[in-house]
Amino acid sequence: MKDETWHDNDDFWGTMAPMLFTEQHWKAAPEDAEQIINLLQPPPGAAVLDLCCGPGRHSLELAQRGFRVTGVDRTTAYLEIARVRAEQAGLKVEFVEEDMRRFCRPGAFDLALMMYTSFGYFEAPAENQTVLDNIHKSLKPGGALLIDLMGKEVLARIFQERVWSEEGGILFLQEHKVSQNWSWMQNRWILIRGSERFEFAVSHWLYSAAELVEMLEASGFSQVQVFGNLEGSDYDHTARRLVAVARK
Repeated sequence: MKDETWHDNDDFWGTMAPMLFTEQHWKAAPEDAEQIINLLQPPPGAAVLDLCCGPGRHSLELAQRGFRVTGVDRTTAYLEIARVRAEQAGLKVEFVEEDMRRFCRPGAFDLALMMYTSFGYFEAPAENQTVLDNIHKSLKPGGALLIDLMGKEVLARIFQERVWSEEGGILFLQEHKVSQNWSWMQNRWILIRGSERFEFAVSHWLYSAAELVEMLEASGFSQVQVFGNLEGSDYDHTARRLVAVARK
């Protein structure tokens, strides 16, 4: 299996930003925030960790609702966008530039979020487990972690080898290949903008609900629940996402 380092490539995150964070994604953030609150019932003013926060879609919405938010991401440009948006909205949000494998603030948070398939990037399984270990340490007793990603079961139902989309005059082509006994996804992403063409290889782990629960329990989490969306629907044949909620 080829060692991919796309997640450490600033060119990747900068080039793909228009497709990863479309206007539709920003418009969905307020509803996401309300559903997260309804699902987890955090106390008013809770300390929230938004790990892999990107340009701050959910960090800003949660801060708007009175939570004390720390957004963490490895991409400088995304954090700059997040800080500008926070200032424009008159919101106080702490944004930290750090790799998710290294960020740990013991006993600091009531709630941690990993949204939008931001887990499972690292080829070495131990590195992904370290991310969960650090989140567990960073939560207060009784704190909760919410992970939102595309579950293996959901992907198997909707899988397409090739898809394309267009946003703001930018053409986005995707080619997908599953390997390693349905555990690893290899993607070829091509973005065409006018006369410019960009291509990236993007790979990540695929997790079933049972596999993700096992990893969470190995990091010390208890009371792990799995849902099919942020509304808290059952994780069954109609699931749209794999949403895991684990409590310390």
